[in-house]
Amino acid sequence: MFSRIGQTDSKFNSLHDAGRLDIMHECIVSSLFLSHGLRRDVTFHAILNGPPTPPVHIKIDGKTLYDVRTDMETWQGILKKTLAGKQHPGISKDKTSFEGLLKSKAENGNCNIYVLEEGGKELDNVEFVGNPVFVLGDHVGMPKKTEAFALRFGEKISLGKTPYLAASCITVINYILDKKAKLLQ
Repeated sequence: MFSRIGQTDSKFNSLHDAGRLDIMHECIVSSLFLSHGLRRDVTFHAILNGPPTPPVHIKIDGKTLYDVRTDMETWQGILKKTLAGKQHPGISKDKTSFEGLLKSKAENGNCNIYVLEEGGKELDNVEFVGNPVFVLGDHVGMPKKTEAFALRFGEKISLGKTPYLAASCITVINYILDKKAKLLQ
């Protein structure tokens, strides 16, 4: 997830007021949580580019994540703690840029990068292979230059002409990937 305005320190009273980190919370929940469980095979990355010291890369590893719930209050505490430099199991913070993260994913031969954008190739016509990496923005979206950089390593895909919330896009993609995985079993 790419956030143009996500706050990069822990000095906030709510996720909404911290550069819309509430959208990041919704995306985390959609990416990692199942009813009564976690997707242990998913890693969520967020690049925050807001004040005061961008970029900040938050990585949430489903394999090692624990002591979490889905509610916003829990995640507000976890994100405040993480942005303050404290540890939480399965969550790390560093200064990796969006470009650095994407380049490292692209150099891993098993990753295929897909940029979600309304004008992209219809999701129904995409054959996901290897380890898919999905790139999406928050409510502001990615700058054109950043999107162009991402497209050097991947392709633009779409859920159609209707613009959905970022977390809803993740839910749809997880549904499709789960469905395809069941067909392969």
